[in-house]
Amino acid sequence: MRFGLVLGEVGSGLRRNLSVVISVILVTFVSLTFVGTAILMQLQIQQMKTFWFDRAQVAIYLCTDYDETATCAGTDAGEEEINAVEDALKSDILAPYVDDYFFVTHEQAYEEFKEQFKGNPILDITKPDQLNQTFWVKLKDPSRSEIIQETFAGIPGVQSVSDQRSLLDRIFLFLGVASYTAIAIAGLMLVAAMLLISTTIRLSAFSRRREIGIMRLVGASNRFIQTPFILEGIIAALIGAVLAGAASVAIVKFFVQDFLVTEVPFTSYITVEQSLIVPPILLILGAVLSAIAAKIAIARYLRV
Repeated sequence: MRFGLVLGEVGSGLRRNLSVVISVILVTFVSLTFVGTAILMQLQIQQMKTFWFDRAQVAIYLCTDYDETATCAGTDAGEEEINAVEDALKSDILAPYVDDYFFVTHEQAYEEFKEQFKGNPILDITKPDQLNQTFWVKLKDPSRSEIIQETFAGIPGVQSVSDQRSLLDRIFLFLGVASYTAIAIAGLMLVAAMLLISTTIRLSAFSRRREIGIMRLVGASNRFIQTPFILEGIIAALIGAVLAGAASVAIVKFFVQDFLVTEVPFTSYITVEQSLIVPPILLILGAVLSAIAAKIAIARYLRV
């Protein structure tokens, strides 16, 4: 009976302040969607790091017939020059630093190029011999990439040496800043949502001040009086959290998997299954923050 009475009070409060409750739902939805997006971005950054950092971290680009640098002079790297680079990678000097390496020929590079630029008109004007033959080198300690650069820079047959990890670090730094910015915005909006929940609770309590007075007179406990108001805030926030969780999964399904995977297929992306970790986090966060805001509001402003 007491439980039914509490639920009745909750329903009454939600109906009386419907417009404000809708505002709470919308603000909670937007703020938690930012939180969900920030979590997804962190998951994607980790996914990309795993994908790229497990690959070669230093690229040794060999000459092509189209290079006019001092070490190339318009001549494609021949078998002798290729063997010289491979022998150096196997030498006692570099072996302690090299974890693994593999060689990509013109034809292999062209196959990867076709996959990457499928449907792009650039394929019509690109030939296999225009793409560099490349040694991709994975180091035991990525911070020692300068050893590879110093060894192969300026030797015949090598066009250039590029530390791919340093380029990736800049990209991941930018993505990290973007995700932290989303977290900061989400934090501000969560504060706004908590303030709005507090306002909703105060309005609801004010509209039912006579009922509260009667409950006090008949000996109702503080917990019994507070519970309906706290539940009102939690219910409104949970609805917003459910919508935010659904939006987060939808972003991965329709934007990441259905668009990015097909249009920008050069890296690994998070899956819908991985994104399912986000809704429970948002639900817990929404429930906890709304309960705290409602509890503070009812305890401070109603003095019960």
